[in-house]
Amino acid sequence: MAREGRPLIRIIIQNFLNSFRPRQIRGDLKGEDYFGNKYYEIPADPSRGKRKPSRWFEPPGKPKDDHGHELTAEWESWLRGRRNDPPTQEELIKNLSIMEMKKRNAALLEEKHKQPQDHAAIKHDQATGRAHFPRYDDEYEIMPGSKPINKKDE
Repeated sequence: MAREGRPLIRIIIQNFLNSFRPRQIRGDLKGEDYFGNKYYEIPADPSRGKRKPSRWFEPPGKPKDDHGHELTAEWESWLRGRRNDPPTQEELIKNLSIMEMKKRNAALLEEKHKQPQDHAAIKHDQATGRAHFPRYDDEYEIMPGSKPINKKDE
């Protein structure tokens, strides 16, 4: 009596041999960031048992090591599955301008608070022996291009 069905041994051997073939990964290009990284996705296919999409990026050029790449926060959250839709160009440009504004504000504050290396500027309390350091009012932008907020004006 012959058994009807799939020949199990043949399927196991064929899958084993197919595992040595290089994979042809073809994903959909979802976008690119200002560092030059390109982001790809293979959508989920529940009919094949794949519940999550596969997402990855390709850095520009040949990297020296596998971990020295810069990623934007928006694209990283998309790669890790924290957001469903890839970020838009407008969102990337807005966050880049905010990042540059923060760098500008930090440079301005550092320049403003720079003082000569004079130890007389630090006042010592004779009773306790503790030093009293100067306090500064912060002036910084909240939105790029807006008027800086001064705590004295509030």
